[in-house]
Amino acid sequence: MLFLREVLTEVGTWCCISTTRDYKYISSRVEHEGLSFLTIALPDFGKDLEKGLEQGHLDSSLFCGFRKKGVMPLFLGGMLSLVFNSIDGVLLDEPSVVAIRGIRQLTLMFSKIGIECSDERKDAAIAKYIQCEQDVKESDRNLSPADLSAFERVGQLLFRELFSTIDSSVYYGKILPKHGPGSTADGLLGNKKYRQLEWTSRLEAVFPFGEVVAPNWRSYMEIMPSLNILEPGAERPVKVITVPKTLKTPRIIAKEPTCMQYMQQGILEAITEGIEESDFLSRLISTKSQEPNRRLALRGSLSGELATLDLSEASDRVSNQHVRALLRFHPHLRAAVDATRSRKADVDGYGVIRLAKFASMGSALCFPFESMVFLTLLFVGVERELNTPLTIATVKSLLGKVRVYGDDIIVPTHFALSVMKSLESFGIKVNKRKSFWNGKFRESCGAEYYNGTDVSIVRVRAMLPASRKDTTEIISTVSLRNQLSDQGFDRSVQFLDSLLEKVIPFPYVGRESPILGRWSPSGLHQVDRWDPEMQRPLVKGVVVSSKLPDNSLDGWPALMKWFLKRGDLPFADRNHLQYSGRPVSVDIKTRWRSAV
Repeated sequence: MLFLREVLTEVGTWCCISTTRDYKYISSRVEHEGLSFLTIALPDFGKDLEKGLEQGHLDSSLFCGFRKKGVMPLFLGGMLSLVFNSIDGVLLDEPSVVAIRGIRQLTLMFSKIGIECSDERKDAAIAKYIQCEQDVKESDRNLSPADLSAFERVGQLLFRELFSTIDSSVYYGKILPKHGPGSTADGLLGNKKYRQLEWTSRLEAVFPFGEVVAPNWRSYMEIMPSLNILEPGAERPVKVITVPKTLKTPRIIAKEPTCMQYMQQGILEAITEGIEESDFLSRLISTKSQEPNRRLALRGSLSGELATLDLSEASDRVSNQHVRALLRFHPHLRAAVDATRSRKADVDGYGVIRLAKFASMGSALCFPFESMVFLTLLFVGVERELNTPLTIATVKSLLGKVRVYGDDIIVPTHFALSVMKSLESFGIKVNKRKSFWNGKFRESCGAEYYNGTDVSIVRVRAMLPASRKDTTEIISTVSLRNQLSDQGFDRSVQFLDSLLEKVIPFPYVGRESPILGRWSPSGLHQVDRWDPEMQRPLVKGVVVSSKLPDNSLDGWPALMKWFLKRGDLPFADRNHLQYSGRPVSVDIKTRWRSAV
């Protein structure tokens, strides 16, 4: 609350508005509602501001739960009057971008704080996941042959060359698998994944165990007696779990079996490299960089010619039928993707269910295929709007105006409604509250702009630390402090500085320094001593220290790990065969380290 008061006061100073009554109102609401006011009610207020900017006026449906005079809420009314007419709620001809940015920072900064939500909210999220499965099945049944045919044709126009190349790689055994960093349904972590002895008959038909898991056939003969090849009915299902997202709702992900994740990663790498190497596809889609989407969102906020669309439950609504249609004319790739797709999910409270969706978050192929499905549906919508068959020339004419990154979509404004209709006809839900095509506000990939000005916010990801023992909170707060400093929140930064100085040494350091320190706006850094051997300045402060699990590896699995290594450089960690996996603990320790 003290930190929020500093942010509120600073924003009020920018706008020349007194915020005393606003803080009293927040205090009263928090006293009665607790943290949920900051993490749920305030963010809803911020989203309603965005809706007002989109439609060009306020109406009675906005700011529910806040007292209003007409359509204008009394809370933050002084700042809102710099954006909307206080009498009729119509957007001013020249609204204050400073006020827009300030209101967004204040109301949205706690929306994604990493706190576990209640069991009731977790249960509701799981129930929604189950309902989504039913929606996908219903959508598959209602999909018309004409729609499916258009989808297949447009998909071929966009991805024929990419899919043909990967199809050939699958046929000639050129897909190089690798293990992912996350948890798995069978509980294997780090180096233990290289000792996997569970495979499926579906995988064996496309990726024989002896060719992709065993380093040589001699090892394979030794492994065979212990190898467990599962038939489709006995395959291990993905494990559906919840992880913190917001206090309002958790994120639903699924832990894949090790064998599935292993081959998914290989196909993912082939897709990613193919897209990045294509001068055509790399200008439409990406699985690596969000920056192109952000640049187009900025451009759209200035000119109004580009819309930003956002989707709800995006990954859970991509049907397996969509992906199979996309890959229809590439049998080897289609077989490979199908073999690496988990067909069942173990859902707490519901048992094991058969999946209609292609994959949940947790599958390595979830993100690239949802991006490709959405790009295909985008151009199906363009084709419908133009009322003429899509050609490669038409697609090329839209390069620099169309972009997809996951569920963040950029499209010319005059195609927005047709694209949304195309997405919804395939069961994809458009989040109209976070989609913008009318006003001057645009949002994509975490960056927000109004009329060419960046109004993005800094989010609080964890509670503030009370002592040095609060390691995660300290690390998060240092990051928060430095982001706010970059955004010009001098008063709020001073508050966080005083808080952090009580729990850790907190020197000025360069941005690349391993020390948890404060970044100076002028780029100056503190020097406590000089390292004569490395000829670099040193400073005393705290560094993050993590302990990896003891997870030794030898024999044929160790040899296979070496064969799967990418690049010519040696392993970065010389002890990688002894320790591996995600850290079992994270701590901070005081050390002498480089100041820059």
